[in-house]
This record gives sequence, C-alpha cells and structure tokens, in this order.
Amino acid sequence: MERFKKIFQQGKIDVVEIWVDTQTGVNYVFHRNGNAAGFTPLLDRNGKPLVNHP
Repeated sequence: MERFKKIFQQGKIDVVEIWVDTQTGVNYVFHRNGNAAGFTPLLDRNGKPLVNHP
C-alpha cells in the first residue's frame, strides 16, 4: 500500500493537487508552476492540519 493517495488534481501547467497520508489522514496540498513546486499540510482556520478520519 502506498502511503500517499492523490484525491484531487487540477491544471496542466499550473498544477494543484490534494494528497492524503493514508497512515495519519493528514491532507496536503501540492502546487507546481514551471520549475517551482511545494508540498505542505492543509490547515484549518485554527492552524491545525485537516485530517480525513477513516
């Protein structure tokens, strides 16, 4: 089983994806534009990571 699962993807050049850590349930956003990219946890309005509960 792979640890991260992609649950959303938008764009071809300016790409935004949402990934979920299957072990912790934490949601992450991945953004790529050209040669630059970043991967960071999604946070709620209180600054806590968004978590998908099984």
